[in-house]
Amino acid sequence: MAYEHILYGVADRVATVTLNRPERLNAWTRIMEREVRDAMEQAARDEAVRVIVLTGAGRGFCAGADMDNLNSIQSGGGERQQVNDVPPPFDPKSRPDFQLRYSYFPAVPKPVIGAINGPCAGLGMVMALYCDLRFAAQDAVFTTAFARRGLIAEHGISWLLPRLVGQANALDLLLSARKVGADEALRIGLVNRVLPTAELMHEVNAYAKELATQVSPRSIRVMKRQLWDTPFESLGEAIATANEDMKQSFQSEDFKEGVAHFVQKRAPAFTGR
Repeated sequence: MAYEHILYGVADRVATVTLNRPERLNAWTRIMEREVRDAMEQAARDEAVRVIVLTGAGRGFCAGADMDNLNSIQSGGGERQQVNDVPPPFDPKSRPDFQLRYSYFPAVPKPVIGAINGPCAGLGMVMALYCDLRFAAQDAVFTTAFARRGLIAEHGISWLLPRLVGQANALDLLLSARKVGADEALRIGLVNRVLPTAELMHEVNAYAKELATQVSPRSIRVMKRQLWDTPFESLGEAIATANEDMKQSFQSEDFKEGVAHFVQKRAPAFTGR
């Protein structure tokens, strides 16, 4: 499929989805929304892909919703955002919470790494938070932006943000909509790593390649589902689910390979089964 607002490529079992409107700091559009989802579905189906990286072209990650569209909404014209516009579920077997318009990243059965290469604002920050991991360039800047546009915490960021940075920090970032640099983002838990800007993609790809070659895809798939599901479960429920998952793990090909490659002192050859 030819894309208009993103780029898509696969190398070394890593799919890279690049928001591609650099002249607008990759401001989010409905076209981009549809294309990112299509790319995620393509990567999920492709057995050659084991890890997905989401990043932005040029000097920004995503500056939020396209301001031309917001201005049109404010003036009563243009394409009004359909808050309840729900596409078909990414995975009908996933938790209903992960079947909504933007909350489908947890239903993607492969890890999604956000490579935050520059400004990350508003809806762009929402998408970054739905990623499983976030690596930031040294000059990346984050802002929720909503309060300074007369808007509210949208698309689940009020649920996501406190779980990463705590209630007080989440309130600070949402109410003030102030800009946060990469070092502060790391300190409060918003990102996993901060890297020199010129080295960001190299380091992200090296980490992604390690996941793709050294770790069981089946283990990753199950653990990702566990960690996204457990906020909805009691401790007892999480333990019961893990016990059942462990029984199935013992019967998997990847478990056999995990033991064999360790004993034989060779590189693993996991299949994901």
